[in-house]
Amino acid sequence: MRTWTADDPKAALMTRKREAIVTAALDAFLEEGYAGSSVNRIAAQAGVSIKTLYRHFENKDDLFIAVIEAACATTVNTENPPWLDLAPLDGLTAAGLEQLRFVLAPQQLGLYRVVTRDAPRFPQLGRRYREHLRALRNEQFHRYLDRWPAQLRARISNADRAADTFFALLQAEELAAALHGGTVPGPDHLQERARETALDLLALVQAGRL
Repeated sequence: MRTWTADDPKAALMTRKREAIVTAALDAFLEEGYAGSSVNRIAAQAGVSIKTLYRHFENKDDLFIAVIEAACATTVNTENPPWLDLAPLDGLTAAGLEQLRFVLAPQQLGLYRVVTRDAPRFPQLGRRYREHLRALRNEQFHRYLDRWPAQLRARISNADRAADTFFALLQAEELAAALHGGTVPGPDHLQERARETALDLLALVQAGRL
């Protein structure tokens, strides 16, 4: 993907065009799926030429990842979430609640359905989707673990396994229900679920299971 320096006269225009392409792509993926969407139609809806679209994105895979990144940016504080400074139980609970709100948001549920439906035909789509979201959440989780008391942190032998375990325990039931037509739980339920998962993870950490 081509980038422009901040002092380039075209930078602001290119940023606006990129945002228009990503917005049009999100609409197309949600309405038509990955396989059914056309980059030509996406470019037309964004009001740009197909050449301009390919100046920003090498292919439809890269465009899909940009859509995921945009959805993450509007839903999750990826820089310095406030729970980074909280004690383990409170921080894990806040991180879990944030993750549940993210995965159960209408856009993310829609994108997950797109990936699930089209991954058999485009296996790289599902792989890149999982890898991108895992990298995003685990990077934050690692930063949080680095702030834990040394004695507790020392009981974790594999930070990625700890992160994967936490998020798997956290969201599996609620995400599966929502994807199969169930209602998204209310805030009190999500808060309780996040705290229960935080307690479960800390028990596994104390037992040296991670």
